[in-house]
Amino acid sequence: MNCEWVKANIVLYLYQELADDARHELEQHVERCPGCAAEMRDAREFQEKMSGLPVSEPSPNLLAASRLRLNEGLETAEQGAWWSRWVFDLGGWMRQAKLAPALVTAVFMVGFAGGILATWQVTHRPNAGPGDNSAAQASIAGINDITQVPGTNQVQIKYDTLQPQSVQGSLDDPQIQQLLLYAARANANSGVRINATNILAQNSQDNQVREALMFSLRYDKNPGVRLKALDGLSPYVKDDIRVRNAVLEALMNDANQGVRSEAIHLLQPVRADSSVRQALMTLAAQDKNDYIRSEAKRILASTAQID
Repeated sequence: MNCEWVKANIVLYLYQELADDARHELEQHVERCPGCAAEMRDAREFQEKMSGLPVSEPSPNLLAASRLRLNEGLETAEQGAWWSRWVFDLGGWMRQAKLAPALVTAVFMVGFAGGILATWQVTHRPNAGPGDNSAAQASIAGINDITQVPGTNQVQIKYDTLQPQSVQGSLDDPQIQQLLLYAARANANSGVRINATNILAQNSQDNQVREALMFSLRYDKNPGVRLKALDGLSPYVKDDIRVRNAVLEALMNDANQGVRSEAIHLLQPVRADSSVRQALMTLAAQDKNDYIRSEAKRILASTAQID
């Protein structure tokens, strides 16, 4: 492991996005490298200062509508020549500037803010004409019903704009997928959110769908929706650290015991992971729920056999 790799991954380390083995190697390197240790201190100080600032969360409606419009724009936009996409060599400039991780984080945050502004503008652009996709153009007020035709991958979605509308198509249809994502995140009807999440779980290999399922697991107020999200995420607990962290959060913080019970079951195959083991030790020692406490002890006992 060299200093360049460490400096490029310090931000990921601070935000708990590195795998256990990479975290360990980075920590070992920082202990014996004064330069990287200084970079770590700068990045940590910047993180602490930024965490103290107030954050305004965009509304779920804005996020969902922005995704619809942005995806439509990306799918229909013409791609320019490869040489015209960059006016200058950004990578070379960054190497010459030798940016500290703190400044790199600031650049990323500015880019994120610009992305939010861009999606807001896309959401509020005027209708382009009759050739546009009507569902993506519409300002969706809500989704009333989602029904999957038994034994097929056909889905019917009824939604409101100025007047009630509906669309039917395959789960592979981008328009159907975007409406399902909108329903899973932004709809006031919990039954519709459950249906949308259940159908999305069938396509959880898609990164955008997986992000929507993690969002539902963390923030949806309906435990039925959160359970459906867990079902969809279950195949990825082992290989996707983001999914593993989301399931860990549900185990430690969810108010519903059914959700917590399913979460601890999903984490059993990755019980040797240090984060999972630490969580299990905490639960085994002090959790108020008898079932969760006993399951944590049982899994820890089996973990000792594979050490």
